[in-house]
Amino acid sequence: MKGTLLLLALLVTGELGFQTTEACIPYIEAYTTMVLGNKQLMNALLTKFHPTNGEREAADKVQECFNEAGLKAKILDSIVLHLITDSPECKQYYTQDVKNKIDAFLSKVIGK
Repeated sequence: MKGTLLLLALLVTGELGFQTTEACIPYIEAYTTMVLGNKQLMNALLTKFHPTNGEREAADKVQECFNEAGLKAKILDSIVLHLITDSPECKQYYTQDVKNKIDAFLSKVIGK
């Protein structure tokens, strides 16, 4: 599952012509809303990307997979995401602006 999501994110960012660092924040936001399991929250976030009905249905299915997998799988997937985004290989591509956005987003999520 986590490999599938990562591959999907990389394919989408490649097809849209984005640098992966530019897609980092939106990917983490979308991933977080899917893992939380709240359909309304996920749809609110997806709205800013102007998704088609098919894309919304696909996101719903991914969220259902996360919900069916349970808390343990969600935690393990989140650890993998953290390890990838916090790796030295990824960090070398982050600009200071991206680092600030990640810090601000994590502060909102964690509540610091």
